[in-house]
Amino acid sequence: MKKVLRKIIYFVLPCIYLFLTLFFDKKYLKGRYFDNSLSGYSMAFKSIWVKNILRLGRPMPFPTSLTCLISNPSNIHFHPDDLNNFQSPGTYFQNFNAHIYIGRGSYIAPNVGIITANHQLEDLESHTDGKDVVIGDKCWIGMNSIILPGVELGEGTVVAAGAVVTKSFLQGKIILAGVPAKVIKEIR
Repeated sequence: MKKVLRKIIYFVLPCIYLFLTLFFDKKYLKGRYFDNSLSGYSMAFKSIWVKNILRLGRPMPFPTSLTCLISNPSNIHFHPDDLNNFQSPGTYFQNFNAHIYIGRGSYIAPNVGIITANHQLEDLESHTDGKDVVIGDKCWIGMNSIILPGVELGEGTVVAAGAVVTKSFLQGKIILAGVPAKVIKEIR
């Protein structure tokens, strides 16, 4: 029975894949969530249902949760294996005039804000020029933390929950905490 079910699934998957390409860019329909498991298909169908059919959010070129907000999806760069970062509730990627680069194997917790431009202090209806944000490979951005414009984090950096990262930390393998964030520990 298991073999028959497996054959049916592997016969149907190419048809499902073709259906998903109507909604998402093909480059995001691969990787560990699609090649090694069925969880990517589940993410994709939830995203289609909520954002395309019910029209509760803006359609994206890759599967996202309902409460994941991305200003400009073409200005965000990540590996398809890290699609999980856009399933966290309350994540906010403000990147309308600069880019966000998320390193492979990084994790972004719920309610994280990554911001590439601030408001002008003299005119709050205007924004400053955007500055790219770069998160290195294998980083962990903790819940309710904020990363501000121009920040670069080295490989293996951990940002503690609630931290506000205002400057770059390129050395990597560190834990950042506080407001503003500072190094509280090195990871060996």
